[in-house]
Amino acid sequence: MGAVETRLFYVDDSGAAETGWIVYSWIECRVDEWRAGLRAWLDLRRTLYADYKIPPAYELHATKFVNGRGNPSTDPAWNRSKHLRGVVVERALEMIGRCPALRVGSVYRETGVRGRDYAEQASQVYRATVHHLDQRLATADGLGLMLVDGNGSDHSYQAAHRDLKLDQRRIIEDPLFQPAHRSQWIQMADLAAYCAYQSLIRIPAKKFAWDWYDSYLSGSDANGGPLEV
Repeated sequence: MGAVETRLFYVDDSGAAETGWIVYSWIECRVDEWRAGLRAWLDLRRTLYADYKIPPAYELHATKFVNGRGNPSTDPAWNRSKHLRGVVVERALEMIGRCPALRVGSVYRETGVRGRDYAEQASQVYRATVHHLDQRLATADGLGLMLVDGNGSDHSYQAAHRDLKLDQRRIIEDPLFQPAHRSQWIQMADLAAYCAYQSLIRIPAKKFAWDWYDSYLSGSDANGGPLEV
């Protein structure tokens, strides 16, 4: 029996209860290509420091970064030039999209519910994400592990994994939680989720971001683009 291909899926979400949109995106790689994927990202982070004085340890949180919050650069003049943040995001997306070791994916749902009902819908979308990835792995006769932004306080994440039938499941274990500020991979997934959300909701004030997903990530999207679930 040959070696079984194993993939890692780094997952983050986007959307808002106020808009009714729910998005989950992931960055995926084979275990044997994990080092190559991380090396490509760290090389980018070093370049961003050389060009813009943004330290490699600074969290690239898409919503805060794009909206001009915080002081990502050690150069005060750069921090005052808000338009340069879009340039940084596009460079990051370009790197993700062209790295041979990485693939991306996104699923979404638009709902009219709000409040607790919205939270339930978000749980359903995560469950659909788990089942989608599990089915993909089954088709490829592989295994996978999901690493998710957060601290594990929302038990619906574990429930989604345990809903899979043990004798057939390809997603192994419960989700492993990693806070974004400690994981370069989750930060990549956050950027993907933000771009997927903006490509779907198309808020006029964020028109500059409408085509980011299509321009930089769709070519490496496992489904060719965001998938409605």
